[in-house]
Amino acid sequence: MAIKEDEDYGEEKGIREPLVEEQNKVNKQLVHGSKGHPWIVYFTTFVAVCGSYEFGAGIGYSSPTQNAIREDLSLSLAEYSLFGSILTFGAMIGAITSGPIADFIGRKGAMRVSSAFCIAGWLVIYFSQGPVPLDIGRLATGYGMGVFSYVVPVFIAEIAPKELRGALTTLNQFMIISAVSVSFIIGNVISWRALALVVFSSHIDSNSTKKKGLIPTAVLLLGLFFIPESPRWLAKRGGRRKDFVAALQILRGKDADISQEAEEIQDYITSLERLEKPKLLDLFQRRYLRSLTIAVGLMVCQQLGGINGVAFYARSIFELAGFSTTIGTIIYACLQIVITGLGAAFIDKAGRKPLLLLSGSGLVAGSIFIAVAFYLKAQEVSVGAVPALALTGILVYIGSFSIGMGAIPWVVMSEIFPVNIKGQAGSIVTLVNWFGAWLCSYTFNFLMSWSSYGTFILYASINALAILFIVAVVPETKGKSLEQLQAAINA
Repeated sequence: MAIKEDEDYGEEKGIREPLVEEQNKVNKQLVHGSKGHPWIVYFTTFVAVCGSYEFGAGIGYSSPTQNAIREDLSLSLAEYSLFGSILTFGAMIGAITSGPIADFIGRKGAMRVSSAFCIAGWLVIYFSQGPVPLDIGRLATGYGMGVFSYVVPVFIAEIAPKELRGALTTLNQFMIISAVSVSFIIGNVISWRALALVVFSSHIDSNSTKKKGLIPTAVLLLGLFFIPESPRWLAKRGGRRKDFVAALQILRGKDADISQEAEEIQDYITSLERLEKPKLLDLFQRRYLRSLTIAVGLMVCQQLGGINGVAFYARSIFELAGFSTTIGTIIYACLQIVITGLGAAFIDKAGRKPLLLLSGSGLVAGSIFIAVAFYLKAQEVSVGAVPALALTGILVYIGSFSIGMGAIPWVVMSEIFPVNIKGQAGSIVTLVNWFGAWLCSYTFNFLMSWSSYGTFILYASINALAILFIVAVVPETKGKSLEQLQAAINA
């Protein structure tokens, strides 16, 4: 449907007239309630989550390459540890700047910036001959990941219709997990330099590395020229109403009647603009405090429940428990992909809160299984059962994390903040997430040295507290428009 604005801008009456030659056909479709075709939303989401794939590739890169990089570049354990951990510091910087960047140059602009840092970082790693360029490349990729971790779920939430929002936003986590799994698997059969490029491709032919690498990055950069900007961001920018309406029409389908949705978005943006422009400290005012508490609390629960300890050191956990590291890692990687996909399929049917509660319960159970396995080993009781118990615990743990706690905190974060403070709030929430990731991964080995079973008892306790937090504080967000949801939470 072609669109034409009401000449009286102040009345904000939306889109009225189709092209003359389509008039009868379109009117008939509108009478019967046509809602257009969501294929452009799917395509736009696919382009955006290529950034999530880069995110996951960065996380999964260091585990299978540790021995090879240390041997080729003669790195000490301390030098390699710096290489591995500096990723999170780059991501923290990216998190701090992601909101302002996405607010200033748009969601698509922020993804372009992030892609540029990731490409530069991977190329520097590929050509590195010593620890300094290696760290610079890792820091650059970390920065790009930090920006991606905020802007991708926010962009998807802002473009998706409410009945698809949960599932489409969950694809962010699905692509992260897929990239981590691919890195784990193919990192065992190709060189670390090739992996720096091929982590983005299913091809493992070293002769075609330069041609086949960086595929999702290319898809993202090219795709950004063909997908619309977030309509809600455009509505927030003064003087861009035509662009806002055009973007929304493209996303909902040329035959869709978008007048009501456009009016709701514009009315909500207008009401927000009447308020004073919020400053960083305004986030802690009562008006926004509930949203901030929900988002930050979920990120704390996600990270301090032990996920990065289990994810980064799964191989050593399997080894300590006496189970095959190769078989365990492959099962672990495949399970993540399958369960995350199931979570995406059910999130808009089951709801966010039930899946979070199911996930939290499974995390407690998985942690207890692992704790029992290590306790039996420490006490030298039923030692033969230790590998099976440890494998069961890790699979229950990672499966439970993948079904809810992995993706849903990002979904909820992208839904609950009004667009006028989303940039600032998202930066804080993403920073908390990355700091929690660093804290968990940094303390894991120290905790395991203290007590292997005590570590997982601690994680079980934290996940039990997370269940209480979800029950008491987190609202159900499915089936509501962003404007309805934000108005209710921030009233």
